[in-house]
Amino acid sequence: MSGNVAAVVVAGGRGLRAGGDVPKQYRPLGNGPVLRQSLAIFASHAEIRWVQPVIHRDDGELFAQASCGLAILPPALGAATRQGSVRAGLEALAAHAPAIVLVHDAARPFASPTLVSRAIAAAARGAAIPGLAITDTIKEVDATGAVTRTLDRMRLRGIQTPQAFAYDALLAAHRKAAAAGHDDFTDDAALAEWAGMSVGVFEGEADNIKLTTADDFARADARVLAALGDVRTGNGYDVHAFTDGDHVWIGGVKIAHERGLSGHSDADVGLHALVDAILGALADGDIGAHFPPSDPQWKGASSDRFLKFAVERVAKRGGRVMHLDLTIVCEAPKIGPHRDAMRARIAEIAGISIDRVGVKATTSERLGFTGRREGIAAFATATVRLPWSVA
Repeated sequence: MSGNVAAVVVAGGRGLRAGGDVPKQYRPLGNGPVLRQSLAIFASHAEIRWVQPVIHRDDGELFAQASCGLAILPPALGAATRQGSVRAGLEALAAHAPAIVLVHDAARPFASPTLVSRAIAAAARGAAIPGLAITDTIKEVDATGAVTRTLDRMRLRGIQTPQAFAYDALLAAHRKAAAAGHDDFTDDAALAEWAGMSVGVFEGEADNIKLTTADDFARADARVLAALGDVRTGNGYDVHAFTDGDHVWIGGVKIAHERGLSGHSDADVGLHALVDAILGALADGDIGAHFPPSDPQWKGASSDRFLKFAVERVAKRGGRVMHLDLTIVCEAPKIGPHRDAMRARIAEIAGISIDRVGVKATTSERLGFTGRREGIAAFATATVRLPWSVA
């Protein structure tokens, strides 16, 4: 059945209980609207051939923005009920004649690729829906709130989407229900049961939550933030004057030059700026606070020690250095011939890949101390990711 599977993503509702100025499926969550994330689950799945969105007729512009660049079919227009919207999506797929169809609520943006694969595999055995065992005791109550009975939770499941069916069978069931005037099914499995189909349950996912209320969105936002981590940016600046010598250290690379740089350590202006950028992202002081020039132990020290120290400070907080960017300002020496060597050395010291290190160079058009060839300046930016904390 692989390669002949379609997914209908139902996004025609108004989502009023969630609050906000737009329907809930178009509200931002992480890197994009909820709907985009739900569509991407299926558009990026190797076993899904067609993704059929179903939207409200008034949401064309919102949908175009949310779905830009995704490999999906043109949207079908939904109906007044969820049942009618699903049928519209199924009818739109008729020309493609898939063998299996998955029906998914757009308000469930956290379904995993593994869950989708389980749904497809389960559909090969018949209609199937994801479900979770109930852990709470469930009571049935009357109109006054009085308990009338306690249900056996061992026989109960909380049902999710995507729900999986043989395409022809589900379309026939929807057409039968529409012809009979039954338009109040809120769940495709219930409609399938009414039509006489046997429906099985496979294991769902606790993270596959449906976003319905404002509280749901608050929890989802917190989850996305936790997944992304606490992304921080720090800036660093350093300058060293020229002195007598025959080489300079810049970006961890020794470069032959007619003069050297003055400094208590090896005066690597590039690495010093990077150290301050990382410490700045951590709000952890600066290089002088950790390696004071007045301390003789740092006289002539190799600056790679300082950069390793800063990276270790990130690691001790459970974080990672994600990107380092360095700009050198000088008239001479020429940085271009050494750029890649600097990138490689910085990447090696920081323990990151070279594609996460940028090195640039410029002159100051003969203005200021760098223009007068009195010294070299460096600007750096560091991006680090730390575990999210609400403290």
